[in-house]
Order: sequence, then structure tokens, then C-alpha cells
Amino acid sequence: MLVIFKLLGSLALLMFGMKTMSEALQKMAGPQLRHVLGAMTTNRFTGMLTGTLVTASVQSSTATTVMTVSFVNAGLLTLAQAISVIMGANIGTTLTAWIMSAGMSFDVSSLSYPAFFIGIILIYQKRYRYIGDFLFGIAFLIFALAVLRQTGQDMHLGENQTVLHFFASFDPNSFLTTLIFLLLGGILTFCVQSSAAVMAITMILCSSGALPIYQGIALVMGENIGTTVTSNLAAMSANTQARRAALAHMFFNVFGVFWILFIFRPFIDMVCGWVGYDVDMTKEAAGATAFLANAAKLSFVLAAFHTTFNVANTFILIWFIPQIEKFVCWVIKPKKVDEEEDFRLHFITAGFMKTPELSVLEAQKEIQSFSERMQRMFGMVRELLTLSSSSSNKNDNKAGDFNKLFTRIEKYEGISDNMELEIAKYLDSVSDAHLSDDTKAKIRAMLREISELESIGDACYNMARTISRKYNGKEDHFTDKQYDHLHQMMELTDQSLSQMNRLMGGRKESFDVNRTFNIEHEINNYRNQLKSQNINDINNHQYTYAVGTIYMDLINECEKLGDYVVNVVEARMGMRQKEA
Repeated sequence: MLVIFKLLGSLALLMFGMKTMSEALQKMAGPQLRHVLGAMTTNRFTGMLTGTLVTASVQSSTATTVMTVSFVNAGLLTLAQAISVIMGANIGTTLTAWIMSAGMSFDVSSLSYPAFFIGIILIYQKRYRYIGDFLFGIAFLIFALAVLRQTGQDMHLGENQTVLHFFASFDPNSFLTTLIFLLLGGILTFCVQSSAAVMAITMILCSSGALPIYQGIALVMGENIGTTVTSNLAAMSANTQARRAALAHMFFNVFGVFWILFIFRPFIDMVCGWVGYDVDMTKEAAGATAFLANAAKLSFVLAAFHTTFNVANTFILIWFIPQIEKFVCWVIKPKKVDEEEDFRLHFITAGFMKTPELSVLEAQKEIQSFSERMQRMFGMVRELLTLSSSSSNKNDNKAGDFNKLFTRIEKYEGISDNMELEIAKYLDSVSDAHLSDDTKAKIRAMLREISELESIGDACYNMARTISRKYNGKEDHFTDKQYDHLHQMMELTDQSLSQMNRLMGGRKESFDVNRTFNIEHEINNYRNQLKSQNINDINNHQYTYAVGTIYMDLINECEKLGDYVVNVVEARMGMRQKEA
């Protein structure tokens, strides 16, 4: 029982070490990695190379995939470019297998102690704490591999008759045996939610001589499929492009397993020849010592197969990216329900995110979507005003169009309330994690942004209600001059919203914030001018006081909306809020 708990505990430590190391790397280089990913995907080959380098850097293919999908959703990458990056991520993730094979083959436990010592010193120094986190992750990883290696030796699996008889019960020359272990590898990876943990178990079984190499490699192939099942299930609640990218990832691995099965043994024998492993050696013929020394090379065989398989599969499929794109688009069609009319967070998905730093990136994309939705809502208000201007000859069709549009605006107002609550709840849960100071500041700014965006939604709804009250009431109609002034004020407000969305979708370094402030001044000046003119027009009996009040309510609401836009821009630019 003690040995089993040591095995389970060391596997848990291995998974925790990899997670800690990956998160620390993303904290240190997250923004730079995102910029590299966005810039170095001009064609399928640079995309593949970028995916390889980024994944090897952060030791997480999930992190690379998530960043890639978010860029597709934002329109910064095409689905074809994303597929090339995901192919590269499959190659980059094989570095983990090489690290593990080295840990399984040599006693590296002594390296973990100085890493722990230096790491704890750096963690308490604010400037270098992410380097300390990284060293702690590396130390946990090395220590876990050392414990796994020792535990595998202590279990004497190569001499355990029960284990040997179990694996011997499968015909090594049977194609069915390969399929069984392939399925077993996929199920184990899906259950454990970590291909690294299953790879470690496979290495222990193979290195001890208990598991033949062919069955061990079948397990590794199953791990490749099992890890994509997890991402596909996680993407089920995501939008269309995210599900297509996840399906492309699964197609890549399933296709690779499919063709490798036709040349299974020759391919493995080739890899074994590269590493220097004798496939035909038996314990009876060579002796226990020579047999175990030969078996010790199996961890490198597994790592070499993992890399060779993914490189060869990428080399085959990279020429067919347009066809893969067409296939996944054919399988996963856009939902018939209009996603704009259906409240659902498009980027934030339960279980899809793995690290707080990437969670913040997804929240930013969600806020960008929120911002664009609010401009569309304002566009509906402008359309509602246009419909109301032709109310002098109301008929059933026009009244139906007016009421339908007003109902749609009401729905958008409810959506804006829900989006604010859901994004705030998500950011609150992310803020509980260990974050960098820069990320904490971003979260504070994002909370301010969503509050102001929700206020924009309220302002739009207030204008729609005012227009509806005017349309359905008994008051006189606005004069042509009033309609002209309202449309001009709304045009200025829409320009302000366009500037805001330009900032939300781009980089703040290249954004001219003065343009937003200038539009705000124009709105304020125009409001003051119309306010004075409104008093004169009422005194001159050009329209009634009631009509003038409704007219100025709309003008003032536009001015308030412009203030909310400025607040969003200031929050994104990192500027302090002005006192009222």
C-alpha cells in the first residue's frame, strides 16, 4: 500500500510541478507570447513553427491552443492558421516526454534541492517571484520523476509474476491487442486529465520490463487521442470556431494513429534502431542484467516515438490544411440560433481555461464582444428613432416593425446586465489566484470597463423607452429640425462608440485617446447649444413644453452615454477616473 501511495503521490506531484512551471512561464512571458503568436503566423509553416516554439516554452499545448482559438474568435487569425499552430503545438508538447525520459533514466533528485532552495528565496522577492515559481515547478517535476523512478524499481514489476502474466495474456502479434491498449491509453488519459501522468506510468511499466514496447507505444498513441477528447468536451460550450479548432486537433491525432497502424511494427523498429534498443532481446537469452539495461532505454524509445510520430504526421497533414478546414466547417456548422440574440459568453467557457493569465486574456475578448454589442444596441436605437419619425401615417406593418425592434432592444438590455454579472463573477474567481501585479491591475480596469459598458446599455434602453413613449403617446411629433439635431447628436455618439471599439480591439499603444476626448467635447458643446435653443423654441411656441422635455431627455442621454464611453477608454488606457 505504501508503494502504491508513493506512486499516486509522485504522479500528483508531477502534474502539480508541470502546472506550476507552465503558469510561471506564462506570467513571465504571457503578453510577449501572445504577440509572437499573433505576428508569426503568416503562412502554414511559420504557424507550425510558432506553435512548436510557444508550446515548448510554456510546456502546455492547452495554453497554446486556447490562445490560438481566442485569436480566431477575435479575427486575428484564420481557422487555417490556427490549425497550423495546433499542429506545431503537438510537436512542442513532445519536449515533455524527453524531460520525463531523462528523469526516468538518471537519478536527478539531487538537482531538485538547490532548485527548491533558490526558488523559495526568489518567491519572497517581489521582483523575481515568478522565476521562483518556475524553479519550484521544475523542482517538483524533477523530484516527482526521481520518486517515480525509485518507486518503479521498488515495485519490481519486471519480476512480478502477476503483472507479467497479465501482459503475457495478450498476444503481442495480434492487431486486436494493439487496439485494446490504444483504447486503454485514451480512456486513462481522459480519466486522469493528464497525458503526462499516463506517459509516466507507461515509462515505468516499459522500463521495468513488464510491458512490451509495442503495447507501450499503443498506450502512447491512445494518450494522443485521449487528450483531444478532453479539449473537445471542454469546447462543447464554446462558440463555433472554438469547436472547429478542437475538432481539427482531434482529426490531426486520429488520422496520425490511423496511418501509423498500417506500418506499426516497422515504424517502431525504426525508432528502436535509432535509440539502440534491441527489440528481440529476451531475459532468458541475454540474462536479467542485460535485459534490464536494454529495457532502461525504453523511456527514450517512447519519447523518440512521440516526437517522430508528431513530426511525421505534421509533415503529411500540413499540405492539406485547407481541406481539413473545409472538413471541420462541414462537420460543425454555425448554430441556427442567432448568437447575438442569444445570451451566452462566447469566450469564457467552463473547464476550457487552465491558467489565470490566459483566463484574463479570454475575459478581455469577452469584454471586447460586450463593447461591440453595445454599439449594435445603439444602432438599433437610431433605427427606432427613424421608424418613429414616420409615425404620422402609422399602419399595422410599421407599428409591428417598431414594436419588434423595441422588444429586441429590451432583450439587449437584459443581455448587458447578464454579461456584466457573469464577467464580473468570472474575474472575481480569477482574482483569487496568484497573479502578477500587471494582471491584477488589468482585472481592476476590466471590472470598471464592464460597469461602464452596462451603463451604456442602460442609456440605450432609456432612449428607446423615451422614443417608445413618444411614439405611443398623444404628444405632438418632433419637428424636422429636432429630428435633424437628434440624428446629428447620435452620429457624434456613434463616432465615440466606434473609437471605443477601435481601442478594445487593438493595442492601446497605437490608440489616439485625444480623439475620444475631442468627440466628448463636441457632444457636450452641442448639448449645451441645443439646450439653449430648446428654451427659445418653446418660448416661441414652435413646439410644446412636453415635446421639448422628451427631446432634451434624448439629447441628455446621448451626452451621458458619451461620458460612459470616455470612462471605458480611460479604464482601458490605465488612466484614473475623473472626479464628478
